[in-house]
Amino acid sequence: MSELKFEGILETALYVDDLDRAEAFYGFVLGLEKISRAGNRHIFFRCGPGVLLLFNPLETVKPPPADGLQVPPHGTQGSGHMCLRVPAGHLDAWEEKLKAAGIAIESGVQWPSGARSFYFRDPAGNSLECAEASLWNLN
Repeated sequence: MSELKFEGILETALYVDDLDRAEAFYGFVLGLEKISRAGNRHIFFRCGPGVLLLFNPLETVKPPPADGLQVPPHGTQGSGHMCLRVPAGHLDAWEEKLKAAGIAIESGVQWPSGARSFYFRDPAGNSLECAEASLWNLN
């Protein structure tokens, strides 16, 4: 039998306190394609080959209904982090786009690997980063 390996991360989740503000930020400012929204519980966005799940933590801690999908309750308190993979040649353009939308850039980092990244916040206070793939020795 061959060794089992993961192919990658299929989805990642962040928790937000205002789904309307999150929908506007991730959909219009960042330009992610919305897959679906379930009331005040969650919004799902396509992000490259993966999916970004935005959950309202007050809703996801509730047990699922008996006739619904049996996803266990989950959630967290406080800010999370997600890094968006950006082609090296587009990093400056993304920074300018965010600044033009009134998004403050918290910091820029030149990593020991030679890769660059920068950090900013979503409306819920989650730490977001745009980085070149070479940060993790990826093509």
